[in-house]
Amino acid sequence: MEVDYRTITAYHEAGHAVIAISVGRPIHKISIIPNKTRLGACEVKKGRFQPSQDWLEDEILILFAGVAAEAKLTGRYDWKGAGQDLRSIRQLTLSRAGDITRAEKLERRLLSKTEHLLESETAWKTVVQIAATLLEKETISGRNAMHLFNMNR
Repeated sequence: MEVDYRTITAYHEAGHAVIAISVGRPIHKISIIPNKTRLGACEVKKGRFQPSQDWLEDEILILFAGVAAEAKLTGRYDWKGAGQDLRSIRQLTLSRAGDITRAEKLERRLLSKTEHLLESETAWKTVVQIAATLLEKETISGRNAMHLFNMNR
């Protein structure tokens, strides 16, 4: 499926936002306005609105969510485009696993978990709505993203 980069970016950032909200992390804002280093951004606030069982896993799920949402839309993973996220994921998985083999195994498991989370009706419907809003307005508040998430519950 051929999709323009702006739409892919909107889904990427919406994926980050929806999984962040799902694991209890508040969002400051989401944008598809490019800068020198990225095509968009999902700014996750510090702190939580619900307790975490595993903060490191939550962070990895949030990081994987962008490329996973893109792949759900386009049918392919753009690992090169998600390079920054992947470097952060590798740092986190290595800190937990200790060696590259176990880190890669952990990454496969958490990517699968991210894909599963995005499959829920609430999550995917919210990704689609956030992406559509981003394509219209370019930037939305975390409060707006949370409102869309809660509407789809």
